[in-house]
Amino acid sequence: MGQIALTAACVAAALAALPAAAQTPPVRTTDPAATWIFLLENDTFSGRDRFYTNGFLFGWVSPSYNPPDWLAALTDRPSLLFPTGGIARWGLAVGQKKFTPEDTLARNPDPNDRPYAGWLYGAVTLTSYTPRELGSLELQLGVVGPAALGEQVQNNTHDLLNIDRALGWDAQIKDEPGLNLVLNRQWRLNQPLGETGLQYGFVPSLAASLGNVQTYAAAGLLLRVGTELEADFGPPRARPVSAGSVFFQPTERWGWYGFAAVEGRAVARDITLDGNTWRDSRSVARVTLVGDASLGFAVMLPLARLTFTYTLRSKEFETQREGSQFGSLSLAARF
Repeated sequence: MGQIALTAACVAAALAALPAAAQTPPVRTTDPAATWIFLLENDTFSGRDRFYTNGFLFGWVSPSYNPPDWLAALTDRPSLLFPTGGIARWGLAVGQKKFTPEDTLARNPDPNDRPYAGWLYGAVTLTSYTPRELGSLELQLGVVGPAALGEQVQNNTHDLLNIDRALGWDAQIKDEPGLNLVLNRQWRLNQPLGETGLQYGFVPSLAASLGNVQTYAAAGLLLRVGTELEADFGPPRARPVSAGSVFFQPTERWGWYGFAAVEGRAVARDITLDGNTWRDSRSVARVTLVGDASLGFAVMLPLARLTFTYTLRSKEFETQREGSQFGSLSLAARF
């Protein structure tokens, strides 16, 4: 059953161990600090320029708060998405992702290679969490095609850095408004690591997205070793990779952890591979089951968190010669 079955089995094993988890420190009932984040993902870390080539995200997450009644009806009512008795936060973000074929010097790209595509979007999120669980709902609204400004951002950046331009953007998929609704559920299981003062922990996750840009179901598992594991639910990432939490709430003056993660996705729709919904455009035969494996670290100070992640991704379309690799760097600040 491939990557999905293996990842789901890991998630189930971690969830089965939840009742035996050590008590984690209680989440503060209030947190007056908001979190601001900048996230950069780029395949330059792998030494190549192809496939998922670049993405960035600017985000803000509110301090903890009592939501208005119409939102409290979502977060306070027992549900499969939001944990009972959770603390609410909401957030805003704007992001862009760019995709190119393997050969970026061809003005007429190979029709069997990945199409050029850009995705520019804004997002609104609602999150509720307890010491052990987190649930979030994210609405993404944006545009794919030339209006997403993928060509301008990539080639102007390449000009600035004296790197060869990508020459085939005239063949990118066409303009189309995009809408995704993303649901995410995570569980945090931490244990002390002997008498060392360190901890280890698991963060199983389930996610789903429904929309004309991305439709998929995902299961993931994150393993962490270090300190301050109660400060967040893992490193922040740009979807579709299983994200941790943009916000963080440290309890000490500084902390750190290293992590490894796996995720499997069953993909029913990816506009950057399938092409436009209502218009003819470049497209390739999409692979349904896609897997990611990641390694990285996080460093936390009272007012800042730095994370780095390196990801290996399996083939996403049938004519892809090999999987892709990219790095993610994020800096978050509390104030």
